[in-house]
Amino acid sequence: MNRRSVFDVAVVGAGMVGSAAALALARSGLRVVALDERTPAAWDEGDEVDLRVVAIAPSSADFLADIGVWPRIAGARSCAYRHMHVWDAENGAAIDFDAAEHARGELGWIVENRLVQLALAQAIEADGRIETRWPARVVATSVEGGVRRLELNDDSRIAARLVIAADGAASPLRALVDIDTHGHSYGQRALVAHVGTERPHEATAWQRFLPGGTLAFLPLRDGRSSIVWSLPDAECDRLLALDDAAFCAELGCAFDFRLGPITSVTRRAAFPLQLQLARRYLAPRLALVGDAAHQVHPLAGQGVNLGFRDVACLVETIAQAHQDGRDFAAETTLRRYERRRRSDNTLSAFGFDAINRLFRSQFEPLVVLRGAGVRLVNALSPLKRLLAGHAAGR
Repeated sequence: MNRRSVFDVAVVGAGMVGSAAALALARSGLRVVALDERTPAAWDEGDEVDLRVVAIAPSSADFLADIGVWPRIAGARSCAYRHMHVWDAENGAAIDFDAAEHARGELGWIVENRLVQLALAQAIEADGRIETRWPARVVATSVEGGVRRLELNDDSRIAARLVIAADGAASPLRALVDIDTHGHSYGQRALVAHVGTERPHEATAWQRFLPGGTLAFLPLRDGRSSIVWSLPDAECDRLLALDDAAFCAELGCAFDFRLGPITSVTRRAAFPLQLQLARRYLAPRLALVGDAAHQVHPLAGQGVNLGFRDVACLVETIAQAHQDGRDFAAETTLRRYERRRRSDNTLSAFGFDAINRLFRSQFEPLVVLRGAGVRLVNALSPLKRLLAGHAAGR
């Protein structure tokens, strides 16, 4: 096989995490090919705000700045939030975070998924070191002579020294290399919509723990809020079936009218929630990142940030090996990435799972104890700084 016909890295999946991986690896000097089943969707300032939004942590913003895309994202329709208010509907206990307490201008940014994906796709298209193949689907894969080969649905083939699976929670590539997962369904869905409120959102991310799940109001640049409401499946179906007026009334009650009555609502959608962890992150000449490796409860808004941390760690591992003249795709090299990220992601996933279980419980002694715990954390500045630093990726 001609040496130039073998890519250094093939990234399968052009979502936020996969696209960031392709761009970061190319900028470290590697020859990269990016594949996805779909062509990246277009985005325009005049479009309605995407129902799917992400909370970008400061560490993720720094990473996106390092690969040259954050100015494009931050200058479009991102909304910085400077405060966070979290409270328990059962006992009234609350905790507040403020950027000023951490000598920062913001705690994070709320950004549309599609905007992040487009900024990354445009950067990829402009980078001469990245070849793109979309739409293209991997139908088979094998390893031969230190190279992983990918067979595509158009009968073409790609060979790369390393393949990165960033193709989502259902990851067909993960299945092709026989990596199992474990976890469970939450029996819940996240209901999402954008809403107008009588009072401004105050550049604040609000989250209320309710007996059935969590309700988050996330600030948008146009003054509205994006809601993410985790609900049991049957209750989600009921709320989706309501007309707008009835839905706004129930939403206002669930949110305790913190921003006054709900004055408007967009169309609503819902997505199933599950905890899913890959049992390993590596196969010969292949590594998992993002949702292909881990899917967590959205209550802390950390899903995509964990994925960006995967990429940053993997790129650092690969770049160091490449610089030292070692085989960057060897299993002995990639074990460092797997150890670091699998440990962090597993702790985060089960931590979020425990918080979800704790705050869904209506067992009275537990309700009282968790209220006391929340009040204690809110009173202890060092502990609050530790929690805020973890959320920020520091």
